[in-house]
Amino acid sequence: MREMIVAAVQMRSGVSVPANIAAMEDLVRQAAARGARYVQTPEMTGALVKDREALRKSLRPEAEDPVLRAASKLATDLGIYLHIGSTAVDAGNGMAGNRGVVFAPDGARLAGYDKIHMFDVDLDNGESWRESATYQSGDKAVTVDLDGALLGMGICYDVRFPHLFRDLALAGAEILTAPAAFTRQTGEAHWHVLQRARAIENGAFMVSAAQGGVHEDGRETYGHSMIVDPWGRVLAEMQGDEPGVIVAGLALDEVRAARSKIPNLKNARSYRLDKGLRTSMGEQVA
Repeated sequence: MREMIVAAVQMRSGVSVPANIAAMEDLVRQAAARGARYVQTPEMTGALVKDREALRKSLRPEAEDPVLRAASKLATDLGIYLHIGSTAVDAGNGMAGNRGVVFAPDGARLAGYDKIHMFDVDLDNGESWRESATYQSGDKAVTVDLDGALLGMGICYDVRFPHLFRDLALAGAEILTAPAAFTRQTGEAHWHVLQRARAIENGAFMVSAAQGGVHEDGRETYGHSMIVDPWGRVLAEMQGDEPGVIVAGLALDEVRAARSKIPNLKNARSYRLDKGLRTSMGEQVA
């Protein structure tokens, strides 16, 4: 049976990159000590900084980024696959890239993914976000091979776009990911159902490390890092928003089993939308 022990690291990143690196290293070492072969950290592992100008001044190209340099060394020291859920890097033209990077056990960079969908929303209670004002959207879906298991990369808000995860699953991904910094407001409403839905509809494992708690820049994130199996069962979850580690063993043959029982990936059909279609409310679909 094909198996892999994986871990999700929950953090409460602040504005100090060195402090966040130290926290990351401690938690990743805890995960490796518990047998994890693959360890994932949350979105914006390096720093959560609401001030756009302060963030822009701190940006470095990927090759010079201290978080990614530290991650490469840590992967080598521990002999693990280390997935930095994301950190902000200089994307050029004054914009940042919200970039996730996976490192091999020898420290080599295996893959990088720039978040495609920007969190441009207006929530209740006056909470408003415009990621597109700071971050340059990615335009490529990415998979990476981990000891024969294919992993599909996503970041946070991407989880609300099921076609991305469907494409990753159709490309063969058995493990899907959405490391996040979900707001408390949206997390309380949608986090669990979105994680389980992406796993169920694709017959894949879902691993999502999260930021949690009240951060130095004033934002509040939901936490509840999760690992879900292809049948939608929660294998591990952080019960709250405190920093910590969750670990689970993935029986990768369960992917094939789930997709055999409900072969919706194979059963999908193309169709057209009749522009004359009317809704139950009598409104014509444009």
